[in-house]
Amino acid sequence: MKTDDFSFDLPEELIAQFPPERRGESRLLVLHRDTGALEHLAVRDIASRIDPGTLMIFNDSRVRKARIYGEALDTGAHVEFLLLRRLGDGAWEAAATKLKKQRPGRQYRFAEGIIGEIVGEAESGTSDTRVVRFTPSIDDAWLERCGHIPLPPYIKRDDANADAERYQTIYAKTTGSAAAPTAGLHFTDGILADLDAHGVERAWVTLHVGLGTFLPVRSENIEDHSMHLEDYTVPEATAAAVMKAKREGRPVLAVGTTSVRTLESAWDEDAGILRPGPGSTRIFMYPGYRFKVVDRLFTNFHTPRSTLLMLVSAFAGRERILDAYAEAVRLRYRFFSYGDAMLIL
Repeated sequence: MKTDDFSFDLPEELIAQFPPERRGESRLLVLHRDTGALEHLAVRDIASRIDPGTLMIFNDSRVRKARIYGEALDTGAHVEFLLLRRLGDGAWEAAATKLKKQRPGRQYRFAEGIIGEIVGEAESGTSDTRVVRFTPSIDDAWLERCGHIPLPPYIKRDDANADAERYQTIYAKTTGSAAAPTAGLHFTDGILADLDAHGVERAWVTLHVGLGTFLPVRSENIEDHSMHLEDYTVPEATAAAVMKAKREGRPVLAVGTTSVRTLESAWDEDAGILRPGPGSTRIFMYPGYRFKVVDRLFTNFHTPRSTLLMLVSAFAGRERILDAYAEAVRLRYRFFSYGDAMLIL
């Protein structure tokens, strides 16, 4: 299957550069995947389209201020680093600008006198990241002081004070993501209360968002694309809730593609159960994939040629998704992280 099969035309002005004025006020496109029928609502109305008894799974990962800037000790060049995973002993896996120049031995000075040294490529076995060892070691407290919110590259501005709150879900708990699980950005206490009153059950997983979620597909054939490793955890209570919903024939609705990737990765097909506990995943879902856990999906609109667009195409059908996206473009929906939302039933 060709990567170009997942292209679509998107006017640049539809790429949301700022969050909506109030959280939860975004538009909602509802796609009925059995018929292709579309409805146009607001996210605040979501409870009206979710069956009582549905189990909704949310990703509670918290975004760290993972973007940092260093000055090369040898040339004075300024380089941006995006910290992805803590590896231990002061080392982190990181993406960087001018990546080909980031060879072992190069050193950078960061805020507060921290020195970072490139020590090699990450264990992922690809050339997209480097291992950087910091002296002295850095932690999340240092990142809170010196780091920046890692807004995606299609948001053409620097991060602002408001992003520290708006590029974070209200239920974020476990720090570790280098990008927000953006479907969750729409939810407010009021919307969650409406879901509770409607008889919708909630449970949580954690997947720390890294390059596996947002790295672009560069290969001509999607089967040649390699996903990066991302860490996840499924709590015992969530595994039990999913198994109970499955036994009782109640739908499981994933909030965001990261929740989908967690649930599908943790499913033990041989045993027919969802395995609790920590894990890591490189799962890549594209048309032809058979979903084992997730029945319904709440998600944002995704970038052309991305693994996320391929995932939702696997879930609802490529033609259905591209038709829905064309309608969203026609009606001037806002796209990507700070944009509008889609509910696939």
